[in-house]
Amino acid sequence: MNVLRLIVPAAAIVALSACAPTTTRGNDGHGKDVPAARPTGAALSCLPLAQISESRVRDDWTIDFRTLGNKWYRNTLPYRCSGLGFEQAFSYATSQSQLCSTDIITVIQTGTPAGSRGSCGLGQFQPIELVK
Repeated sequence: MNVLRLIVPAAAIVALSACAPTTTRGNDGHGKDVPAARPTGAALSCLPLAQISESRVRDDWTIDFRTLGNKWYRNTLPYRCSGLGFEQAFSYATSQSQLCSTDIITVIQTGTPAGSRGSCGLGQFQPIELVK
């Protein structure tokens, strides 16, 4: 079994592109600074790992994934993932060559002995165009 693991702290994204700005969160975990997005097609259950070039945590509910060819997919989690918007870092483990809505992510908490907290399920990958 081949297990792939990705840790996506905001500082590490610099190698791929500029870091996302820190999100101002409300009490419900929804960020006030999440960019508006327009759907551009039907949602997908999975994205091939080889195609993902960047991920941007927007808040406790939202992760945007950029794929090769500069196409964006918004993953709106079905349940709040507490701490995700604050930490802006997550990991996942999969034995497949794709990341799917059935996969679980784990929030990486810096400065703790365990190094992580909370696991959360992903939602569908909605192709989007970010509204400027």
